[in-house]
Amino acid sequence: MNKTKVIDRLVRYGELIPCKTAFIDTHTPGSNKKENFSIIGSGVSENPDQHVHITIPHGFNIGAAGQPPKCHNSLHSHRTAEVFFVLSGRWRFFWGRYGKAGEVILEKGDIFNIPTGIFRGFENIGENYGMIMAILGGNDAGGGVIWAPEVLKEAENHGLILSEKGKIYDTKKGQKLPINVNLMQPLSENELKNFPEYSSAEVVPHYVARYLDLYSLSQDKPAKVIGEKGKIFDKPGFEVEFITDKSFMNSKKIYQKDVVFMPVEGYWKLNSENYNLILNPGDTFSLPKKNDYRLEPTKPGIATMYKVIPTNDKPGPTHRK
Repeated sequence: MNKTKVIDRLVRYGELIPCKTAFIDTHTPGSNKKENFSIIGSGVSENPDQHVHITIPHGFNIGAAGQPPKCHNSLHSHRTAEVFFVLSGRWRFFWGRYGKAGEVILEKGDIFNIPTGIFRGFENIGENYGMIMAILGGNDAGGGVIWAPEVLKEAENHGLILSEKGKIYDTKKGQKLPINVNLMQPLSENELKNFPEYSSAEVVPHYVARYLDLYSLSQDKPAKVIGEKGKIFDKPGFEVEFITDKSFMNSKKIYQKDVVFMPVEGYWKLNSENYNLILNPGDTFSLPKKNDYRLEPTKPGIATMYKVIPTNDKPGPTHRK
């Protein structure tokens, strides 16, 4: 493994390239100031011009959303896992057919494995620009976004339409659907009945893990956050671990698939015979499979990171106990 190939797998927070027109709602007032980032894989972006930092298939996608205060992401659903952790800011996640079935407020380091098959949205309710990092199940991230019908209608009122293939066209720029390509049709009332209305009491205890709780649970070894034996039970095609300055010595393992390191707080040194990296909060590093490595914080104090590990589980609907 030479150093050049490793650098190709490192995405610095400060070098992230945003797309401001990644989704159908990006002209809709209230959503028109959001930025989307495709870090590993193209995710579910509906704009073919979205920049993808790392194109190597991992079995999952890594992305991010950056939003100023009061900016929100419209109601949508996914067929595979959508996991968020907060890198910065204060965020309200809401869900249900009209976004009123339940909600939860998350802050730095909190993580949320949103159940598949429900409409969900989120908004920055903090005072400053905020960033949330996302893990999407499957190389194709479930094949795209399922929008609530009113989102498609409102988008069309502001000049954006979506093809049945999930590509955006801007009618205000004179763009039209190609011949033999149809418009994305909104879900029917019968189809909408298949989207459940879970209360906060049904979702929050089982699908949310709090940052400070995970820090407490990681005193001797990394905490298993999402997985068959995780604090959040699921088998979405990957597992998530939480590593701290107190548990890093027990995090070392040689993996048979590429794994991803995503620091939340503090600065981390990741070394092997072939490379020497300092990882900062917001950076994303894809460690090639079958690589020996050493991981440690660069200085005393709180240091935390999430690690995403591919599994042989097939991406799909959320597993429930």
